[in-house]
Amino acid sequence: MTDLVTLSDADLTVTIAALGAEMQSFTKGGKELLWQGDPAWWSGRAPILFPIVGSAPEGRIRIGDFETEMGQHGFARRSAFDLEERSATSCRHVLTDSEDTRAQYPFAFRLALTHALEDGTLKVAAEVTNTGDAPLPFCLGFHPAFAWPLPGAEGQPHGVTLADAAEPALARLDGGRLPATRLPSPFARGRLTLAHDQFEADAMIFPEGAGTALSYGTDSGPRLDFTFRNLPFLALWQKPGAPFLCVEPWHGMHAPEGASAQFSERPGALSFAPGACASFGYTVTPHL
Repeated sequence: MTDLVTLSDADLTVTIAALGAEMQSFTKGGKELLWQGDPAWWSGRAPILFPIVGSAPEGRIRIGDFETEMGQHGFARRSAFDLEERSATSCRHVLTDSEDTRAQYPFAFRLALTHALEDGTLKVAAEVTNTGDAPLPFCLGFHPAFAWPLPGAEGQPHGVTLADAAEPALARLDGGRLPATRLPSPFARGRLTLAHDQFEADAMIFPEGAGTALSYGTDSGPRLDFTFRNLPFLALWQKPGAPFLCVEPWHGMHAPEGASAQFSERPGALSFAPGACASFGYTVTPHL
C-alpha cells in the first residue's frame, strides 16, 4: 500500500493510509495492537463511517425527494483522502465533495481526519464542515478493530468495563434494521466478560449509549483505555471466532424497523446548517 504516513512518539507508533484515512498499524513497544485486516475474516482495520452508519434499507437512502444507492457505512472508507498536514506525531487527511460523491450524496462537505500521538495516547478526531449552501445531513462513526487477545494476554479472559458502571440495554439487528425491542444488558455493574459466541447474532449495539469511557482487555494485565467525544452510541463487533474486537463509537445508527429510506429517520442523524462545523473523536491509551 502506498501513501502511508507513520507517526511516532516515545514507544507508540501509528501508520495511516490515504485510502479512507484508515489506520493500518498501532503499536506500543513494537507490539501490534490493531487488527491487521486478514481478508479470511474481515479486510477492514479502522474504517471511518460517513455519511451513514450501518446499512441503508434495500441499499438506498432518500434525502427529501432525492434517492440514491448507498453502500454499508457510506463511501468515505473507500475514498482517497488528501494529506493536508503532518508532523512527527500528528497528521490530518481531508476528503471533500467531488463529482463522484455528489452523484450519490449531493452535498458540499469537508471531512478531516486527524491522528495524533501525545503523552502515551492515540487521539483520533473527525471534523465535519458544511461547505455548501444547503443543510448537510450525515451520520459519523468509527470502526477500529483491536487484537483479541491483546499481546501478552494470550489465554487470559478479556472483557469490556464501562467507566460509569452502567448496564445499557442491548439491541440486535434484524435484517440490517434496528428493532424497537431491547434485550437485557450483557453488562453487570459495567463489566462484560467477552466470549466469541456473543457475536453469533452479529454486533452488540447499545442505542442508549454506554458512557464516554471504557476499558478493553484483561483485569490485571494488558488493556486499552478509551474515551469518546460527541459519540453517544456504542457497538461491539467481531466475526465470530476472529482474533479481533471492534470498539465502535457512533453518532448515528442503522435505520429502525419500519422506517423508510429517508435519511432523517435514522437515529442520531445530524443536519448541519451552511458553514456549521463539529468535531467527533476518541482516544486510546494502551497499558501493556
